[in-house]
Amino acid sequence: MRKGMLAPLSAIAATAFLAACSSDNSSVSEPTGPVEISSSSDEGTAPADTASSDSSAPFTESESSSSAEITSSSEYSSAALSSDARPASSSSAIDIFESSSSVASPESSYSSWTATNSSSSSPYLWNDEFDGTAIDASKWTFETGATGWGNNEWQYYTARSENAYVQDGILHIRANKERYESSDYTSARMITKGKFSFTYGTVEARIALPTGKGIWPAFWLLGENIDDVSWPACGEIDIIEAVNDENVVYGTNHWQYEGGHAQYGNSTKDYYGTSKVLDITQFHNYKMVWNEKLIAMYVDDFKYQEIAIENAADGLEAFHKPQFFILNVAVAGNWPGFDVDDTQFPNEMLVDYIRVLK
Repeated sequence: MRKGMLAPLSAIAATAFLAACSSDNSSVSEPTGPVEISSSSDEGTAPADTASSDSSAPFTESESSSSAEITSSSEYSSAALSSDARPASSSSAIDIFESSSSVASPESSYSSWTATNSSSSSPYLWNDEFDGTAIDASKWTFETGATGWGNNEWQYYTARSENAYVQDGILHIRANKERYESSDYTSARMITKGKFSFTYGTVEARIALPTGKGIWPAFWLLGENIDDVSWPACGEIDIIEAVNDENVVYGTNHWQYEGGHAQYGNSTKDYYGTSKVLDITQFHNYKMVWNEKLIAMYVDDFKYQEIAIENAADGLEAFHKPQFFILNVAVAGNWPGFDVDDTQFPNEMLVDYIRVLK
């Protein structure tokens, strides 16, 4: 998670680009969040030479809040993914605007996608049921290395079966307490970059998340064009993030605004006066609806994040271009902090399935 230093607003003219819909069970006007605009140094980012030689990309999950934040971006390089794809055995804020207009139904279908393995006979653009005995190398690549590419994480991501495996129809992403390379912890980070990306669709996933002091699981997306435009111009969609032992799920969008970083997020703890009590260690049904007008996120049909992207400008154009999936479990970092309970390990994210519906 990146979060910049806050600075005065006077140098930037904010534009009206954020809107979120009302909750599922009400007809009130669309809520909107405040925008925090700031300049930033490179605080919270790692120099390029701190990443491993086989993965120097700054793929950064970013800290969620009930607001959008805009910070200046530092230099980001493109991804150098691991070649081993084998499935191993503030202080300043401004209210932009309030909208009372309605947003089209979030059930609109996709209009475009890219995929290497979708079938015309399948109800899905893409899916992984994790029903085999190994991680499908035609769908996933392991990204390996340390430091979390700007998030100051403590784990080393590996491609080993000790950190990611399939058993009884469930994908396990396991964080361990062990000395490996330069780190005291290991985990896994799996991506579909170069194998599957899509623009618009409904994502459904059944996932159980780990909790514990210093733990940070995530299910998210990055723009397929990150090699060309870098982060945050590629756009980032965080469907699920959780930190420590909060039992709260965060959803956040990130993009580039006037050369800086903008973010807008909400959570199950407080979505405009509504909330959902969760035991995130149990399986829940997560859904993201993404169409030409909006991106909305749900858990068990409870909405916890929505952003309007119709007539996109000011960097929101990134959310009309293909994105790829990422699954990972981090240990420590800028958002959860650096107080880690070692008694929790091994600690796992469990994934029953991921489906992108036609």
